[in-house]
Amino acid sequence: MMKTPLISAALLALALAGSALAADKTDLHFGNAWVRATPPNAKVAGAFLSIENTGKSGDRLISASTDAAGSVEIHEMKMHGDMMQMRQLTEGLAIPAKQTVTLKPGGLHLMLIAPKQAIAEGRNLKITLLFEKAGSRTVEFTAHKQAPAAESTPHPQH
Repeated sequence: MMKTPLISAALLALALAGSALAADKTDLHFGNAWVRATPPNAKVAGAFLSIENTGKSGDRLISASTDAAGSVEIHEMKMHGDMMQMRQLTEGLAIPAKQTVTLKPGGLHLMLIAPKQAIAEGRNLKITLLFEKAGSRTVEFTAHKQAPAAESTPHPQH
C-alpha cells in the first residue's frame, strides 16, 4: 500500500529528469556552419560554426566526428607573445548558458584530420558534435574557400 505512492514519485522523478535532458538538446542552436575547401591531398581542414546556448545551464562540446575525415579535434589558436600557437582542447569546449560561442578562423575551430578526399567548394558534409549534456547533434557544413558572410543569428539544425 505504501509502495504505490513511492513508485509514482519515482516514475514522476524519472519523467522530469528525462524532460530536462530533452530540453538541453533544444537549447543549442547552430549557425554559420562551414568548412574550408581544400586542395587535393590536404592533410587537414578547418571547420567553423556558432553555437548558441539559450538554456539555463552550460554545456560542453566534448568531441566531434565525421565520415569525411580520419578524426576531428577541437582546437584553439591564440597569440603567445609574438607567436600564434594552436593547441587541441582535450577537455572540450565550454558552451556557457545564455551565450554564443563562435568557432572561426584564427581562433576556436574544429580540425578535420586526414580528410578522405578533397573538400570541394560547395560540397556539404555532416559533422556530429557530442555534448556533455545535450548528447549527439549532427550539423551540416558547406565548403567555402573563405568565410561566408555571417548570418544574423544561429538557427536550429538537426
